[in-house]
Amino acid sequence: MTWWRDAVIYQVYVWSFADSNGDGIGDLPGVRSRLPYLRSLGVDAVWLNPFYPSPQADNGYDVADHRDVDPRFGTLADAEALIEDAHQLGLRVILDLVPNHTSDRHPWFRAALDTPPGSQERARYLFRDGPGGDQPPNNWISAFGGRAWSRAGGQWYLHLFAPEQPDLDWTNDEVRTEFRDILRFWFDRGADGFRVDVAHGLAKDPQMPDVDSFTTGAAPEGHPHWDLDEVHDVYREWRALADAYPRELIFVGEIWVQNPERLARYLRPDELHTAFNFTFLSAKWTAEALRTAIDESLRSLRAVGAPATWVLSNHDVTRHVTRYGGGEAGVRRARAAALLMLALPGGAYVYQGEELGLPEVLDLPDAARRDPTFFRSGGTDPGRDGCRVPLPWSGESPSYGFGPGEKSWLPQPDEWAGLTVERQSDDAESMLRLYRAALRQRRLLPALGDGDMEWIPAAPGVLAFRREPGFVCVVNVGDSPAPLPVDLQLVLASSPFDGPLLPGATAAWFIG
Repeated sequence: MTWWRDAVIYQVYVWSFADSNGDGIGDLPGVRSRLPYLRSLGVDAVWLNPFYPSPQADNGYDVADHRDVDPRFGTLADAEALIEDAHQLGLRVILDLVPNHTSDRHPWFRAALDTPPGSQERARYLFRDGPGGDQPPNNWISAFGGRAWSRAGGQWYLHLFAPEQPDLDWTNDEVRTEFRDILRFWFDRGADGFRVDVAHGLAKDPQMPDVDSFTTGAAPEGHPHWDLDEVHDVYREWRALADAYPRELIFVGEIWVQNPERLARYLRPDELHTAFNFTFLSAKWTAEALRTAIDESLRSLRAVGAPATWVLSNHDVTRHVTRYGGGEAGVRRARAAALLMLALPGGAYVYQGEELGLPEVLDLPDAARRDPTFFRSGGTDPGRDGCRVPLPWSGESPSYGFGPGEKSWLPQPDEWAGLTVERQSDDAESMLRLYRAALRQRRLLPALGDGDMEWIPAAPGVLAFRREPGFVCVVNVGDSPAPLPVDLQLVLASSPFDGPLLPGATAAWFIG
């Protein structure tokens, strides 16, 4: 069995994981120092958000050099040492790849502005004249708000995100060759794979028609710059490149599309290996919504032989403790959701801090915010900074062991003193101890990981399924106690209980 089909991968947002030098910003030496923590947590691999040289207009997703490390985060030697240390601990390392766009400070884009329209340098990006020259080519809008076109060098250039992130033209052979070389550069340094940013966005309709309506979230069918069929040619090239290496290398796609069937097309045997399951992440906390998301995902992925990759939170969405209602109720539901996710067939991603039960920070001061979504929306959209606040490791006051001093690039709430790794490690009922126990059992129980599942009858509001050999997961999504559909040996529960009734917002694992 291949490792990636059932791996649990921990997402490290480098800015916010661990600061080694006291400047308030996380860095690669900080990550390296905390690798033993990840090993003890029980995950199989780590995914690192971008650490490449960047002006940081979008916290590293505006890459100026794909083959080096931003001085804020360390050096190329630090990256190589981190990969080596991780491998010695039995952890694989997934890097972030940003192929849809570069930084406007990338040498390619600067060269494009220094050459005339029609030049080879401009052909790497999507420059257009626009009607009469003074109007943008169409009505496309940026994912961060505002129009998706900016004027420079006498033409308009497309940026589906911030103006500092000009889109590349993936019909250009130089672009395709460059990214194949980038993959080789990091594979040759030991990287075990890549998470592909905006994997559904590389291809654009060459006619560039206006968009009839604007939506957020998943790409609607027939959209002119999301989920076009031509993107699949790129991933077939990459898969062939990765498969030529003697060790097993993987790609996981960030793919926001309208249904699991469209998602499955990216996971055919000669394309990407896995994709984040945003259908599951987006499901409401109801038994019906969760079961529908699970069923649709497994059915569509089964058709292409790909495993599901479940996820509850990441650096772009509100943390699920808060999404599930916040407070005590949100924590209780998040605990149950963790056991549900880790019992489902396939793999899973854990976003840093979810194992601590961290909530979204909703009251960040405007002066501290960095997310371009906040600024381009005029402050009407709070952006994503609230899920990116640096982790609390130890101590009673900021920076809670995040770094050697008090500084952190986003302020940490006072109440996080009770959520530190240090505090939770000594608390048998903590979220951290639950994750450690669940990941330990996931390794021990042969039924968990890749494979199949079968729903079993249960009371309304209860999800129950069997996995062979001899495992049953029961989740009471409702708020009131419900009868258990099985009488088996309890292995683990998200909340304590005794007797034939499963409390509300509780998940339990059984064997027998």
